[in-house]
Amino acid sequence: MTDDRDDPESRLARIERLLEDGRRDVVPAWRQVTRGETRWAVSAVILVAVAVQLMLPHRLALQPYWLLPTLELVLMVGLFVANPRRIEPGTRWLRWPSLVLTGVISLANSWSAARLVVGLVRGTEGLDAGPLLLTGGGIWLTNVIVFALWYWEWDRGGPMARVMGSHPYADFLFVQMQSPETAPPDWEPAFLDYLYLSFTNSTAFSPTDVMPLSRWAKMLMMGQSSVSVSIVVLVVARAVNILR
Repeated sequence: MTDDRDDPESRLARIERLLEDGRRDVVPAWRQVTRGETRWAVSAVILVAVAVQLMLPHRLALQPYWLLPTLELVLMVGLFVANPRRIEPGTRWLRWPSLVLTGVISLANSWSAARLVVGLVRGTEGLDAGPLLLTGGGIWLTNVIVFALWYWEWDRGGPMARVMGSHPYADFLFVQMQSPETAPPDWEPAFLDYLYLSFTNSTAFSPTDVMPLSRWAKMLMMGQSSVSVSIVVLVVARAVNILR
């Protein structure tokens, strides 16, 4: 004969199991078809990168110094005019111009960083601590933007692929993916999340709260940390030496 006192406990256990199964069946927003994110944030950050490049000493830029920043502006304006609101699957053809834009910004900043590092090693750069710190800081900041763009462009196939939720495995594991209860049900990573990832990787020289999962993500973060630590160590060491 069944003890009546066990019935409420059994029913409660069954309800808890059903609720747990229901929670497991819920598909997170980052794996669903969603609305594309707006272009405002990424466009504003690209404008910052272009402005910083134009303010760097012209001797550090690929000559003529205005060529690459002008090309970046043309590409950015073209992308914005073609798709001014949201990045959606219908604008998939814009992915290649977007990748070219990121590549041009990367080339311009890599050239300036390499020229600065070579100049510091040879002693031809960094004669004054103030301008040196400003120059190094500008290149470092642009480096943060460059890698934020690459993370944003490649994570789970890029912003247009993420709209479709067709990639079941993430390249970057954000906290909200591990603990969905800490974010709204419609949360999914946007450009500012990748900008934060890039900034923390450039300051800590290692992952913080966002973990790289795929091999390309790990290699890209390792490359960013290497560039960042080279700039910071050489610029700061040279500036301290000048101030002494």
